[in-house]
Amino acid sequence: MKRALLYLVAAGLVSLQARAQEDLKVLELWRFHGADPHLVYNGLMQTASGQLGKRQADIRRIRGKEGWSLRQKQVSALLREMAGAFPEKTPLNPVITGTLERDGIRVEKLFFESRPGYFVTAALFMPVNFTGKLPAIVYCSGHSVNGFRSDTYQNIILNYVKKGFAVLAFDPIGQGERIQYLQAGGKSRFGPTHEHSYPGSLSFVNGLSPAHYFIWDGIRAVDYLVGRKEIDPARIGIAGRSGGGTQSAYIAAMDDRILAAAPECYLTSFDKLLRSLGPQDAEQLFIHAIARGFDLADLVEVRAPKPTLMVTTTRDMFSIEGAREIYREALAAYQALGRPDHLQMVEDDAVHASTKKNREAAYAFFRKFLGNPGNTGEEEVKLFTEQELNVFPEGNLYSNREGKRLFDLVREQAETVVKGRKTQASPAVLREELRGISGYRDPGKPAEVIFSGRLNREAYDIEKYLVRGAPGFYQPLLWLKPRGDNPGGAVLLLDEKGKKEGAAPGGLADRLALEGYQVILPDLSGIGELANTGLPGGDAHIEGVKLNLWYMSILTGKSLLATRMEEIVLLADFVKDRLPGRKPLSLVATGTLGADALQAMTVRESLFHKKVLLHPLVSFESLVTNPDYRPRYLPSATPGVLGRYDLPQLAGAQAPGTLLVISPVSGDGKPLDPGSAGKAYPSSVTVQHSTVEEAAALSSRITGFLR
Repeated sequence: MKRALLYLVAAGLVSLQARAQEDLKVLELWRFHGADPHLVYNGLMQTASGQLGKRQADIRRIRGKEGWSLRQKQVSALLREMAGAFPEKTPLNPVITGTLERDGIRVEKLFFESRPGYFVTAALFMPVNFTGKLPAIVYCSGHSVNGFRSDTYQNIILNYVKKGFAVLAFDPIGQGERIQYLQAGGKSRFGPTHEHSYPGSLSFVNGLSPAHYFIWDGIRAVDYLVGRKEIDPARIGIAGRSGGGTQSAYIAAMDDRILAAAPECYLTSFDKLLRSLGPQDAEQLFIHAIARGFDLADLVEVRAPKPTLMVTTTRDMFSIEGAREIYREALAAYQALGRPDHLQMVEDDAVHASTKKNREAAYAFFRKFLGNPGNTGEEEVKLFTEQELNVFPEGNLYSNREGKRLFDLVREQAETVVKGRKTQASPAVLREELRGISGYRDPGKPAEVIFSGRLNREAYDIEKYLVRGAPGFYQPLLWLKPRGDNPGGAVLLLDEKGKKEGAAPGGLADRLALEGYQVILPDLSGIGELANTGLPGGDAHIEGVKLNLWYMSILTGKSLLATRMEEIVLLADFVKDRLPGRKPLSLVATGTLGADALQAMTVRESLFHKKVLLHPLVSFESLVTNPDYRPRYLPSATPGVLGRYDLPQLAGAQAPGTLLVISPVSGDGKPLDPGSAGKAYPSSVTVQHSTVEEAAALSSRITGFLR
């Protein structure tokens, strides 16, 4: 008896050791295919290159003044459309909270409402002694935590004032006294870039670029300036560096009252941006901009022949080569419109920074074109402390008064969008909406299938495959095949943790295989062996999510959702072709993949026999109404999706009795209570609530539904 027990223990240890030594990787053997870095980004880059190439061909065909004037009209209309319709101008209700006077400079600290309840903190800097009306510059801050109060920006602002300009500097939302995500101690949960992109990304789900809100703040800042009796409304300029370069370029392109513009350390071509940094902050993107023939040169060319100075550095993260491309292209427009001297470019050998050479070039530029002659050299100035320039005593407007944050505006927009959406739509209509909004294309049959070996477990074998489809890269998958009869059919299991985790002994796939099901476990793009999909680093990584990849898809119109749907459809067809005896194929998707799977099964009806979604996102609306949403759900959404459909509608489009939803979650990743979960879906959908369950209990519940 003791010997038999020792034998069983030894056999168990051998089994465990064998499983521990299992190699569930597929791409490791195929090093050429596995070495493809940033594979999804590469595909999007190819799409973008084709779109930009078409735009370049269009630009080369432009001839003379008439051709460029027509191009300007087209770009102006496109900008208005991409930025979205601005609201009616409402009273600014400006309030001056205090004044400072030092070294011949007067500062009025103030705030105004760019839209009702949405406050903008700012300061108006003016010389103490002046005659007549002042030329004025709107100054847009880059991504500094303290906004225009930083030493770098103050030095520039105060030098302008010393030279006889008025300067209105305002805090972008998420910076200075408009930091939104305050924690204990008054610090932000995020840095300035994520203060923009975390709420701003939700705006895309509504179909509106967050640039809309940034541009409107700038336009209203101009409104405030021209309403001051001290200011000459015919001599308004705008400047800003980095993120402020973005804002100043946008505002100058869209507000005709801006006579002269000097964006600094931002302008570069999309081609060079996408091949270096990749897309960065949410407000730097317009929806489908590249797909619609837009490049950043258009921000300069649409202004021609109004004076523009491109302020650049040779080692900037925004490529100098791309800036030179913009200058050369835009110069043709200025020449055709008769004022080549109105386009200037200065560059200095420096990193992403403000240099004395570049600052003095900007002083000279504004002196010339805003009609304010005089000394252009930089002067020493006495800086104010951050506290002195604060509009509110605590240094944050949200600590002093009830004011709307960017998230509040996004949520209000979502309410409007949802109200305008069709509540009833047939599966055919939803299918067409999905295809149109996502960029989905039918993947066809696999271009190549490579068998890559077999592993043996006690009750089933694991076959390894590489499948190449329309997306252009190879998808690794594991196929768990029980020995003997297979009464249960097959299950495509989309595990958000990847095939390796999904195939772990004792897990869901293992349990399903032991129940007699063939289980196919792939790595979809961004998961497992295909995790290397986007560019590393950058400002657009939030909570580990590579939003720069999602942003790239927004620019090109080829959504990440479309890529995932194409992968799912391709794999489903691949499996069906290899199933013996016309066995049914069902689907189980976990976590974030639930939304992708639901949209895939809508875009191709009858794709699966039965479908199970485990802990899926309940709705896109739960993202835009949740101030603490999880960014990991964003790649499943397409720009403007909320105005077309939402996930419960797609669930209702499935054949009755074919869809089981287990414990859906809200946009913050938290499970819905049973009552809310039941109300979220149409009656044709089976919804069950579950606490954390063992794989055995879960597989029993799933197999009970699949039978």
